[in-house]
Amino acid sequence: MNPFFRDLTRGFRAVVPLWLGLVPFAFAYAVTARNGGLDFVETQLMSVLVFAGGAQFSAAGLFAAGATGVEIILTTFLLNVRHVLYGLSLTRHVPMSGAQRLVAAHFLTDEAYGVTLASGASSFAFLLGAELSVFVPWNLATCAGALAGQVIPDPARLGVDFVFPLAFLALLIPLLKGWTEVFVAAFSGLLALAVSRVAPGGVAVLVAGVAGSLLGALLTSHEAARTELSREEAS
Repeated sequence: MNPFFRDLTRGFRAVVPLWLGLVPFAFAYAVTARNGGLDFVETQLMSVLVFAGGAQFSAAGLFAAGATGVEIILTTFLLNVRHVLYGLSLTRHVPMSGAQRLVAAHFLTDEAYGVTLASGASSFAFLLGAELSVFVPWNLATCAGALAGQVIPDPARLGVDFVFPLAFLALLIPLLKGWTEVFVAAFSGLLALAVSRVAPGGVAVLVAGVAGSLLGALLTSHEAARTELSREEAS
């Protein structure tokens, strides 16, 4: 098999276990959008062109509330600003051309980022496969949900809302290789929880991501300095 399609397939398959939580939420988004006054085409285009679950839910609710375009844009921006950190992180692990970065940026999601980073994959094909493994079922479920309307219940009532937190916890654990990683992860998680009480989820993730990255860099530099000092004393 061609190496590109081999990695593409690997990336696509790696996200499949998350479909259990992904599909019901796409259904729920579509129902929310239709109730908010969007027609079938508008509901579907949101999933194709915006492709951001939390932002789509918020936009649909704001449409229903009669919010202005500026309010909708600012809200969705705050919810998705964490993707800036995702992109910066991915460019350190996955070599990409300018065109590839544009494609990866549009299809980037929490799930694709987490799976790619946890897998250690360093190819654009794997990343794209993981991204498409979110994009395809999300849009298919959006279509079905937009057609089904109010028949679809709240995902939380289906008992699948716990899938995403557990999935990301499973992706995180293999990356905790020492006390520094554990400490930074715990600090970032608690900070995100605290900030989420007073700010949108996207802002909470951004603040925790920046603060956690700075803390990790500080602790890592101190560890490196101590190691170098120990080597000099031993010699």
